[in-house]
Amino acid sequence: MTDTTAIMARQREIASEHLLFKLMEYVEAQHPGLLDFMEASLDHLGDPATDETKDDAGVRQIAARMITGARKQGVDAG
Repeated sequence: MTDTTAIMARQREIASEHLLFKLMEYVEAQHPGLLDFMEASLDHLGDPATDETKDDAGVRQIAARMITGARKQGVDAG
């Protein structure tokens, strides 16, 4: 049987990621430099976990890929 909580969490993540990408693309188009600003902030990003799953570098890599994706989508959309 499928875990309803896990399904809902995945669906929220997909929806949130989509909306965040669209927001990033829109704001970058209106105010160039947003993505550079966000990219420069990644050194301050970390994983709040306090156990063996803590992975600051992994969190930063995901954020960096999201910024790269938003840059690509912005170029493709324009």
